[in-house]
Amino acid sequence: MQTLRIDDRADERLADYRDLTDVALRRVLEPEGGLYMAESAKVLARALAAGHTPRSVMTQERWLPELETVLAGRDDVPVYVVPSDVAESVTGYDVHRGVLASMHRPADRPVAEVLAGARLVVILEDIVDHTNVGAAFRAAAGLGADAVLVTPRCADPLYRRSVRVSMGTVFQVPWTRLPEWAEAKDQLRDAGFHIAALALADEAVSLDDFAAAPPERVALLMGAEGDGLSRKALAASDSVVTIPMSGGVDSLNVASASAVALWAVSRGQRG
Repeated sequence: MQTLRIDDRADERLADYRDLTDVALRRVLEPEGGLYMAESAKVLARALAAGHTPRSVMTQERWLPELETVLAGRDDVPVYVVPSDVAESVTGYDVHRGVLASMHRPADRPVAEVLAGARLVVILEDIVDHTNVGAAFRAAAGLGADAVLVTPRCADPLYRRSVRVSMGTVFQVPWTRLPEWAEAKDQLRDAGFHIAALALADEAVSLDDFAAAPPERVALLMGAEGDGLSRKALAASDSVVTIPMSGGVDSLNVASASAVALWAVSRGQRG
């Protein structure tokens, strides 16, 4: 492992990790700059297993044994070992998970490639909260989704918080970004998918009824809290499905709703 010790927060080799609390800077650094951040050795291991390439790693001395296992055979990756106060000074927060890796962002996969062979997928429309995106990916990984599709204005699944909340499952579940609905609905239908929008509507069918005999290929369409699904998304849908609720509650957090819907529909598809 290529270990380099750095004690100066101003060292240019740490530029990828500097001021991560500045949202505007991170948006420039990650998507447009072709980078994203993987936080923790576990997340880094999952990123490597998915074929992603690190540019560098920043860590502290006590995390080196674990990192040596993760980076076995990767002596091409510089590992910057810094004191904890330097790590906090550079990033703007306590790097308590011990490892930050600057990763090269892979190109988005074609929609048709991600959908090939899939039977159950989740579509996240315009979810702007990175925590919700990460939690939805974790539900997708744990409850049988074959892929996740995100709309053009949905938050970035490779944003550091999304990756962390997902426990690295953003690298486990195939995903890509959809075009606008005019094109996206045709791509989904050409692939044989029935688009089921999770929403409150007079014509909605109960999730119990929908999951009792689901179509062979289902795309569960989830909207943001508050605004819900857009009119274009609802117009593109083949059916509207609602989760039966009680206690005066009319909806769930998007990640919770996706978990409930995935559990029900995946059981129905298995017969």
